[in-house]
Formats: sequence, structure tokens, C-alpha cells
Amino acid sequence: MKHKRHKTVAVLTAFPLLWAVVPALYAQATYHHYVAIDLWTRGGPNSAGCVPDCRLLNNQGTATFNSDTAKPDPFGSNPNDVFNDGNLVLGEYRQNGISIPLVSPPPGYNSYPEWISDTGLVAGLAENGKIDPTTTYPETVATLWLFGFPVALGTLGGTSSSAGAVNNIGQAIGGAANQVTDPFASAFYNYYAYGSPMWWPVSTETHAFLWQAGVIKDLGTLGGTDSLALAINQGGQVAGVSLLNTATNPDTGLPAAHPFLWENGKMQDLGTLGGTMGQAAAINDSGQVTGISTLAGDQTTHPFLWDGHQMIDLKTLGGDNGSAIWMNNAGQVVGSADLPGSQVSHAFLWQNGKMTDLGTVDGDPCSSAFGLNSKGQVVGDSGPNGTCGGGAKGHAFLWQAPGPAVDVARLFPALSSGLHPGGACCINDRGEILASGPLPNGDHHAMLLIPCDQNHPNIKGCDYSLVQVLPF
Repeated sequence: MKHKRHKTVAVLTAFPLLWAVVPALYAQATYHHYVAIDLWTRGGPNSAGCVPDCRLLNNQGTATFNSDTAKPDPFGSNPNDVFNDGNLVLGEYRQNGISIPLVSPPPGYNSYPEWISDTGLVAGLAENGKIDPTTTYPETVATLWLFGFPVALGTLGGTSSSAGAVNNIGQAIGGAANQVTDPFASAFYNYYAYGSPMWWPVSTETHAFLWQAGVIKDLGTLGGTDSLALAINQGGQVAGVSLLNTATNPDTGLPAAHPFLWENGKMQDLGTLGGTMGQAAAINDSGQVTGISTLAGDQTTHPFLWDGHQMIDLKTLGGDNGSAIWMNNAGQVVGSADLPGSQVSHAFLWQNGKMTDLGTVDGDPCSSAFGLNSKGQVVGDSGPNGTCGGGAKGHAFLWQAPGPAVDVARLFPALSSGLHPGGACCINDRGEILASGPLPNGDHHAMLLIPCDQNHPNIKGCDYSLVQVLPF
């Protein structure tokens, strides 16, 4: 391992007072260099992960993401196929440089991973090759992959299902359609289900499900027509969202919907922060739940933490709205929240009753946090107002206490391909980061970032010196 030396990502002025405090500042913000690996594709132009609410990198360093193949998309002419970029898209499982395609169950259409457990199980969805005659969208089936081998989890009698998460003992959760015609199906999809994890609308009811050992269980609802399971912990507790009744709220166009906690066969209504709408985003192994809820009047949204007894308003960074995306077992929560004036939002870390503004990088006005590990390290996107990153003008950031955040592109040598990390979705407990970004030709690739630290000795190309980032 090379001798550690310090580099500074800032320009110091010659003011004596500033020089006097520099040593203290140096001790506050030290980052490791990283090695960046372009994860490429399976023959097509693009690869990428998903945000928010996805876990695509586990604590063993195994990454899963979506990758274009060179084959044409079987539904390429269907404008309702959101996978449609002209190529067949498959999930990919990547560990120690070895890649395994996450093929769909026969006949072999597009697939999409949403979650990977620490035991290597991957949950997501795959197309089954059929078109739903009532919606004209492709039908999908919730799928679990074990080292690339697909297991179709089925539906609740309807045309489609999707798995959003799986824990280490193989319990998978998500949403599945039944055969009961649902007047709120489209509205529920548009407000709650799109990308979390139901990707296509159905015409019948969607219910939260729990799958275990070959059996799919309907978790029911809180009294309304639809529900969706969004997170599960290692103890089998499930969090999600459910409609309460069939009385349409004139302010939202939907019946009231609340976050729920399901355990021991019972679905518990967690309530809201005063409004009629809310949903869970994440659950930790202590049964704490975080998510978002409207306030009274349903005009503003705040992040919340359910501590097992009550719902706590995490508030904002001074503006009107905020949302929680992720949490860890220590009860730390990350997401984004408006600044005063509500014109821009910044990534935040909430803990012990305090919300910390994580700022932005490279002069960007906007940021959002998507990933958080057990050490309190945070990753996310920083970028122009309205996008927060992920594109040609975005930046992936890393933040660790006490900050400031740093553009991860500053932590590794530029790649010869020109791949730039435009956003980051996940960070594991080893400090490894899954990011993605654009190439100079406009294509988009996923990338894995490995820290040059004591847990990763003798990594080829690693610079084991430290990077100092000054908080000004």
C-alpha cells in the first residue's frame, strides 16, 4: 500500500486568519480516492440502474442493473413499452468482473431488477410476452433471480405483477393484479405505482403481496381497492401504501391513501401528518418506517419517520416540501427537501431530530440523496434545478460527516471512454458506489466505484492517498 499523503480540492487564499484555521478544517473532511469501473452493456448502447427506492448493490459488492443487448426489442413497435429504445433490455448481475444476464422466464423478453439481497437474490419484473388486452401495455410477472436463474412469482389472478424488494431469507414483496375491475386502477398507478415498483397500469385491483417458498400471499388493503408493498426488512415486516376507501377526495382525485406496516398477518394504518395522502419508502430492521405524507389540505408534502409508536414530521430545509428516500438501521434518513422560497431543493440527512443540508457540488443549485449506508455515508445526484443530476449536466456526489459533499468524479482519474458519473443510486457498507452517467456520444452506462481504503488493499490502479475537501 502506498504511503498516505494529502491532496487539497480547494484553493487557499493568503489571509493569515484562514491559514490559522486550515488544520482544523483539514481534520473535518477527508475522503478516499476511488477506482471507477465502466460496467458497459450486453451489446447495446445503454446500461443504467434505477432511482429512487431501489437497492442495486449489496454488501458483498455485487451490482445489478439494466443493460441493452444487441437484439431488437420484441415490443419495439409498441409505444406503450417503456423499455422501448429499440433493444432488448436485460437485467445484469455483476460480481468480481463476472457478468450473468437476468433473463426473463420463457419466452425471454425484457427484464428489470429492483433489489438485490446480501445473499445474492434479485427481485424485479420481466415481460411474459403478452399484451394486456384492456390496457395494450405488455404484461409483466414478478420475478426472483438466484445467480441468474429466473423464478416467476405469479400474480393474484390478474395480468401483471412486479417484485420491488427481497430480504436475505428469500421473502419477496411487491404488487400484483387480481381479477376485480377497479375504477381507481389508472389513478393509483399514476399517483403511487409508477416505478415503485409497478411499471405498467392494469385495469383491475393491485394488491400488496408477500411471496415465500413458492406461495404468493395477498396482504389485502386498509379498506380501499388498491395497495402496494414497497419495502421489507430482515424480520419479514412489510411497509407500503394502501387506499382507505372508495370516497374520492376532491383535492387529489383519489380516495385517501395511508402508509402501512404489515406484520404477523395484520396491516396497520400508520396515519399521516394531517393530510389524506402518504406512503412508505423504506423500513429498517427495527421496524422504523420512513416515507412521505401530505399535510392538512394536501398542498404540501413532508418526510416522516414512524418510530414504532408515532409518526414524526421530519420537516424541511425551510421550504414547503420534502421527501424521504432511504434509511439505515441507525434510524438515519436521507432524501431531498426545499430551501426557503421552495425554488430549489437539497439533499438532506436527518438524525436525532436534526435535518442537515448536504448541499450540492460544482455550483449546482439542486441535489437529492438516494443512498445511505450503515456508516452514514450518503450518495445521490446534484445538478441543474429541476433535474438534480443523472444527465449530461449532472454530478454524482458522496457526503460523509461532517461534509462537505464531493463530486465523485474528483476522486478517480478520468476514464478513457469519457464516462462521467451523472448520478449515484447506491452505496454499500464497504463504501462501494453504484453510479451511472453519460458518454460523450450521448449513450449512458452504469459504473461501479471502489474506494482505495484498508478494506480494498492491492486494487490495481488505486491511489491510497487521501483527498481533503475544504468546507468553503
